[in-house]
Amino acid sequence: MIDHAHDLVSVRDATERLLIAAAKLDNASVTQSSRLPGWTRGHVLAHLSRNAEALVNVLEGRPMYASAHARDADIERDAPRPLAAHLADLRDSAARFQAAGAEPADWSRTVELRNGVTDSASRVPFRRWVEVELHHVDLGIGYELEDLPAEFTRREIDFLTARFRGHPDVPALLIEEDDGRRSATGRSEGAAITVTGRQADLLGWLAGRRDGSRLSVNDGALPALPPL
Repeated sequence: MIDHAHDLVSVRDATERLLIAAAKLDNASVTQSSRLPGWTRGHVLAHLSRNAEALVNVLEGRPMYASAHARDADIERDAPRPLAAHLADLRDSAARFQAAGAEPADWSRTVELRNGVTDSASRVPFRRWVEVELHHVDLGIGYELEDLPAEFTRREIDFLTARFRGHPDVPALLIEEDDGRRSATGRSEGAAITVTGRQADLLGWLAGRRDGSRLSVNDGALPALPPL
């Protein structure tokens, strides 16, 4: 069972770690490239702020974004801002998300996200946690996949293997983690390809943050995964 209250606390803690780390940057470093192709660190910070507001919309029954174009335009508008503006925006938007999450609600209800994707309201805090943790890594400022909380890594691997399960473009896979856990994903037919490695490397590959070169494959080459 998903504990949304627990996840809201985890989001708060992850956001505080991000804010402390980002506060050590300067205006010049905000304009430098992040690890995401085509995005500066300012783009990443702007996206995190706008995503917090978008998830408030989801929790309050409004469309997540007015449109895909509006989402992208808002990020481009905000990306060049000085560091102080980014930090204030991120802190304020995070507070609004926490306030929306604290409101009495039916957490078992179904909510709509982007592109027609639906989910339980109870999973929205975890989705925000994913945004904060992975984009902290994407900033390229010393926070790595190995630094992620163990609970987060375990749950995000579960989430991503479930996301690819049954995907027509992903061959049958058996994911073996270094702690002995196994998860099946991809197509249900055909002999499964076993992919083995450390949790951080598996998460990096599943989330499109690493190329999988540190992983072991029992038969042939590591398959390419479709973008998230």
